[in-house]
Amino acid sequence: MKSTIFTTPQDAEAAFYEALEKADLEAMMAVWADDEDIVCVHPGGARVAGVAQVRESWRQIFAGGQTLRFRLQHQQSLNGMTLAVHSVYEHISIAGEARARNPMIATNIYMRTADGWRMVVHHASAAPPSPDSENKRAPKTLH
Repeated sequence: MKSTIFTTPQDAEAAFYEALEKADLEAMMAVWADDEDIVCVHPGGARVAGVAQVRESWRQIFAGGQTLRFRLQHQQSLNGMTLAVHSVYEHISIAGEARARNPMIATNIYMRTADGWRMVVHHASAAPPSPDSENKRAPKTLH
């Protein structure tokens, strides 16, 4: 059983990004639900599901040795009694790199469990260029 109790989805999200910045696998997995239905999609990566696959995906990322810093912007959340959906822009910087990276858009889904709030889905992908970027002729997507 996990010893950390996250009393709000916001607490779980703060712990998630702290674990990412510290490259702390145990702290990262303490945020996740202990459930085979959890899902994680890293930018440009395949979908991984289940505790073992999610853990291994984070282990591989942390083994890269990069020191990441996150600045979150444009946070939107939908919070219910047992489920919370957060959408954020992740501005990621890597220690030792001077160039700014394009932001990622992440969707983080948390579920209230008997052990407190836990992450059940993390899906991050590259954000499209902003309208004020150099690429002013980006194609428009109609849905």
